[in-house]
Amino acid sequence: MSSTNAVLADLPLFPLHTVLFPDGLLPLKIFEARYLDMARNCLRENTPFGVCLLKSGGEVAQPDEPSIPETTGCLAEIEQCDVETFGMLLVRARGTRRFRLLSHRVEASGLLVGMAEPIGDDAPLEGTDRLAKFGACAEVLERIIETIRERDTDSVPFAEPFRLDDPTWVSNRLAEVLPIALRARQKLMELQDAGARIDVVHHYMQQHQLL
Repeated sequence: MSSTNAVLADLPLFPLHTVLFPDGLLPLKIFEARYLDMARNCLRENTPFGVCLLKSGGEVAQPDEPSIPETTGCLAEIEQCDVETFGMLLVRARGTRRFRLLSHRVEASGLLVGMAEPIGDDAPLEGTDRLAKFGACAEVLERIIETIRERDTDSVPFAEPFRLDDPTWVSNRLAEVLPIALRARQKLMELQDAGARIDVVHHYMQQHQLL
């Protein structure tokens, strides 16, 4: 087994009401002690944490209502970290690779820790029909980026470089920015086929007259 596919033991988990995709940006305000400690450890050791959509429970876990994460999530690496006020960190993290949770446990601090295996890259795009859909999706995404830039250059919610020739990158960014229900967004992130994700976002944009 190669190191890229090695099981991640003791992966700290951050269950959120959001879905993180590979190469997606995740701004966080961290104030709970367990997550402050987690962020400091990740920064010190240059290690990722795992972001999972909450299946049930709250972001702030209660003793009688544990936070239950979805079993497919995305690793996140901290790119920027600032102290806004005492006891609060402003973090910008970026998604890297998806993972599948094999098991998880709750530590004494309340932090969720999992054992996870990384998920490989998407299957490549194939077929003239999907290539045509991809071209249309890339054009829409380019228009979205330009529209946001015209309003405020700093508010583009995607990290550069913009890989408008990459079906995985394009379909992931559209899945982030389109007003799709969280559970549907989770399913899009879980897909391991760039063409299948292109099919779904293309169909959504057709339905909503965005193409």
